[in-house]
Amino acid sequence: MSTPTATIVAARTRLELKMFARHREQMAVTFAMPVLLLVLLALIGGGTVDGTGVAESRVHAAGMIAVGIVSAGFQGLALAVAAERQDGTLKRLRGTPMPPVAYLLGKIAQVIVVSLAQVALLLVVGVIGLDLTLPHDPMRWLTFAWVFVLGVTVATLLGLAASGLMRKGANGALIILPFTALQFVSGVFVEPSQLPHGVQQFAALFPLKWLTQGMRSVFLPDSFRAVEPAGSWELGRVALVLAAWGVIALVVWIRTFRWIENER
Repeated sequence: MSTPTATIVAARTRLELKMFARHREQMAVTFAMPVLLLVLLALIGGGTVDGTGVAESRVHAAGMIAVGIVSAGFQGLALAVAAERQDGTLKRLRGTPMPPVAYLLGKIAQVIVVSLAQVALLLVVGVIGLDLTLPHDPMRWLTFAWVFVLGVTVATLLGLAASGLMRKGANGALIILPFTALQFVSGVFVEPSQLPHGVQQFAALFPLKWLTQGMRSVFLPDSFRAVEPAGSWELGRVALVLAAWGVIALVVWIRTFRWIENER
């Protein structure tokens, strides 16, 4: 990346973060909703997963970290970018010297910062109130790093791709409902072993299941592998599926992205 482009990306990232901070309602939903769901799940559950000795609250914490990442990238960006196109923001940006890659990287950087803050908040809540233990093995934190980066990138690209498919007047429920449904089959609220085999196979087609599984490999003990569908963390497959979805989302975004609302 050339120095001028890097400067533009940095400036765009700062602007994206300022715009995010100005939307108090969006900030409240982004940070408060995963925490409230995590606490609610802990109050409803409270037991341990059979055969593992792992508290259900720890499983839910790992799942909500994955949900938070996808929520900030996919759900948040799909709605925000569609709104930017409809109110003419993207049309104005098109008339500036800013290269499209700077817009993309600025969005990814904004999601990384927001997701890191969200993960930190969830970890604090998990450690203080839900008996979550932070890993001591540096390799687990290395796993967290690449799963996090892949997850953020995929979620951001999916959000941008989905925004290009939304037409003027489209309801946000078209984004929110499928994402919510996937949470119930991807091991976020229910342990994978409790899901029917067909449901597990369906969930395996989508990145949320693999992102959630990757986060479980970081924050849960190895004893939990016994109740994973394959009896292991399958980190190689986690990387492969997330990377594949990233490529698919990038292609869809390139083919469907529109700077102007009526552009075809």
